Amino acid sequence: MAGQGSGGNVIAAICSFFIPGLGQLVQGRIMAALMFFIIPAVCYALTATVILAILWPVGAIFHLWAIIDAARYKGAS
Repeated sequence: MAGQGSGGNVIAAICSFFIPGLGQLVQGRIMAALMFFIIPAVCYALTATVILAILWPVGAIFHLWAIIDAARYKGAS
């Protein structure tokens, strides 16, 4: 990737908008992709089953964090 604001980061942020963690996966950051996918997915799943409906803000925060993280990634310098 060319750095913050590059076309690759924009595409990664758009990917993370639709599926949390996908942008990090596009950038080749496997562990970050797993974290940004699993935490929101679990929170959203528990909210959908009404087991712990109070967790949706946590999932939403991690989802937003995934988008911002993908957009601001600078790469290894």
